[in-house]
Amino acid sequence: MKTLIKKIYHRHKGRFGYRRITMAIRQNGIIINHKTVLRLMKTLNLKSIIRVKRYRSYRGEIGRTVPNILERNFKTNQPNRKWATDVTEFNVSGNKLYLSPIIDLFNGEIISYELSERPVFAQVMNMLKKSFRKVKNTENIILHSDQGWQYQMKVYQQLLKKKGIIQSMSRKGNCLDNAVIENFFGTLKSEMFYTKNFKTIKELKKEIKEYINYYNHDRIRLNLKGKCPVQYRTLSFNNIV
Repeated sequence: MKTLIKKIYHRHKGRFGYRRITMAIRQNGIIINHKTVLRLMKTLNLKSIIRVKRYRSYRGEIGRTVPNILERNFKTNQPNRKWATDVTEFNVSGNKLYLSPIIDLFNGEIISYELSERPVFAQVMNMLKKSFRKVKNTENIILHSDQGWQYQMKVYQQLLKKKGIIQSMSRKGNCLDNAVIENFFGTLKSEMFYTKNFKTIKELKKEIKEYINYYNHDRIRLNLKGKCPVQYRTLSFNNIV
């Protein structure tokens, strides 16, 4: 059992705690209590890693803000009904990298994302266009964000309206209004960024792309009945997007 625990732990690069490792073991047809897994992990000196802070894009009101339509109601029983977006910052030896993703609140799947070495408006627009290539019917999707300057831009708001998307914004300075994507940033940084000593932005870009693919297709989640986001969506809705 210790050998199996170590195999699962290292396969996921130390990102799984005892609860996810318990689920992974059970998926192999082995019945085991989570307390037993926790005890064995302690004897092996294995533990998962933990999270940190966020980039804030708020620069005051430079365009039009909109009401908080989502109002922290993060639950939805269908894919592509509620999305959230934000931007987070990475620093590698004084060089910055910005990640702008869209997350589906149904299963936590990253629908699209864009990486940029500067926090420019084109990054957000490129991210949106990628999501439209993946999800054809966007009518009445709620897309929630903070009041960052990018989301106040007229061109951004016009594109959402054209696609039938309902825009929603957090209250100023209240990150709990966008907690789902903040949790994703915390998970990504604690499981990937803070576990390695990155020397270049190029190296970090490659690792982020690999991690997001892993997050969508391989990383099991407790609130998805031990499935990864894509697997949960596929099993629930026969791959409808």
